[in-house]
Amino acid sequence: MKEANIGERPQVRGRVKWFDPVKGFGFVVADEGGPDILLHANVLRNFGQSSVADGARVFVAVQETDRGVQATEVLRIDPPELPEGAPLADFDDIDPEVMRAAPLEPARVKWFDKAKGFGFANIFGKSEDVFIHIEVLRRSGLADLQPGEALAIRVIDGRRGRMATEVNAWETALGVSRSS
Repeated sequence: MKEANIGERPQVRGRVKWFDPVKGFGFVVADEGGPDILLHANVLRNFGQSSVADGARVFVAVQETDRGVQATEVLRIDPPELPEGAPLADFDDIDPEVMRAAPLEPARVKWFDKAKGFGFANIFGKSEDVFIHIEVLRRSGLADLQPGEALAIRVIDGRRGRMATEVNAWETALGVSRSS
């Protein structure tokens, strides 16, 4: 199970088996096998996210307890791999370079309904709503959003008006922008 050991903290690469933000936990399957690794919502929140998509790739610090292996820190999350030829219809007519070139903008979730598969956010300092599709969330490595949650999103003008093409937890985006 142990991949790296920095400061006595074993670190493991794996894949999210499932995560339920309502229950407040989920499980990670280590690439090297072994028992499932408990991922608690508080550990995920410390990384700056309230959810993570099933199938997302993760790098976590772990500890063995009398109740099994538990993640103690999330170090990295990568979105799930998408099957070839699985474009989102909303972006069919939009040049992928235009979507990648859109700047990350600070935003706050207005509302998101996982059952409906969409929601809206507001960019700081702008009045218009930004549409967020659940598939964009999954492709960004997230599974759900909470009202008031801080985000960094890439936004374009699309079929549904202003649309998010990428969604990042605010804290994660800060780290991404500093290292870019």
